[in-house]
Amino acid sequence: MCDEMILTNARVVCRDRIIGEGTVVVRDGTIADVDEGRSQLASAIDLDGDYLLPGLVEMHTDNIEKHFMPRPGVLWPSSLAAVLSHDLQVAGAGITTVLDAIALGESKDKAERRAILKLSIPAITQARADKLTKADHFLHLRCEVAHPDLMDMFAPYVDNPLVKLISVMDHTPGQRQWWDLGKYVQYNKGEHWSEAELAERVRHLRELQDEHAPRHRRAIAIACRERGIPLASHDDATEDHIRESIDDGASIAEFPLTLDAADLARRNGMKTIMGAPNIVRGQSHSGNMSALDCAAAGQLDGLSSDYVPASLMFAAFLLAEKIALPLTEAVATVSDNIARMVGLADRGRIEAGLRADLVWVMDRQHCPVIRQVWSAGERVI
Repeated sequence: MCDEMILTNARVVCRDRIIGEGTVVVRDGTIADVDEGRSQLASAIDLDGDYLLPGLVEMHTDNIEKHFMPRPGVLWPSSLAAVLSHDLQVAGAGITTVLDAIALGESKDKAERRAILKLSIPAITQARADKLTKADHFLHLRCEVAHPDLMDMFAPYVDNPLVKLISVMDHTPGQRQWWDLGKYVQYNKGEHWSEAELAERVRHLRELQDEHAPRHRRAIAIACRERGIPLASHDDATEDHIRESIDDGASIAEFPLTLDAADLARRNGMKTIMGAPNIVRGQSHSGNMSALDCAAAGQLDGLSSDYVPASLMFAAFLLAEKIALPLTEAVATVSDNIARMVGLADRGRIEAGLRADLVWVMDRQHCPVIRQVWSAGERVI
């Protein structure tokens, strides 16, 4: 028996246009038709002239860490409960596809992320297999290249079929995101380092970088090429950074720190990702390039909610409001563009034949309000 749903009287945000009074027909979890005009069928769901958007696609959020470790040193006792709590928050933000960004290695002398790695990937895999999640979950492996044990952590997970993206990052203080040591100290203010302790820490971390980062970076780049997994760079700031990323075969530049880096990346065929919280706040939390400036310069391809899932929808509407980016293009930065970057061609647009991942959104007082969310045609919010 055919399972059909009709959504009507909506401003349907398609990839190339907005249909003012549109109707979308969904059959068996797939978009069957997109039409102009209202449906007269009694069974049609009236969206009251609000927006109908494609489900958002998130490529880099570590939000799941907050649910596994809600406070420092407090590891939540149920991995499944942590995954499902994160999933509910993500789906409630209109995100129907999420690449959970799981850290492999870190630049701090702590074991929290290693514990989360061990628990989270099996729990995500099981929750997805048991059809317990509202959003469609995949994996993004975030690889800290200066960590001594990175490859031991990488090997068990690189062939997991849920892995859709791998990124290489280097949070060694004194370069990239932490080129300003003052910002590094401010971010880690809870550590209360003395000047001598800070100097010793920087020295130690730079030694680890020299010893491990180049070979780890090369090994991960090779693994991605062999498996056809997209590779992303992270926090590129200089021409040398971008050249290194291009040599590695990276197709995505996540959070470039300067307009020059973003421009060079795009001129060499890479796509750029900036943080949606940066758009909402109007600035970077670590004092780097404004994402709005990047977008206004025409150098932005996509957004990530990073540490705030709700920022993704909000940022898309702010791009339209603040820099007059057409809403179709703004929405693509959080849906279609991202889906294409990570090889998910079956979603990200409101178009016949694609997955019926849809979000009913009211725009009230410059704030998008999510009313309902459908994942593969099934209402989840």
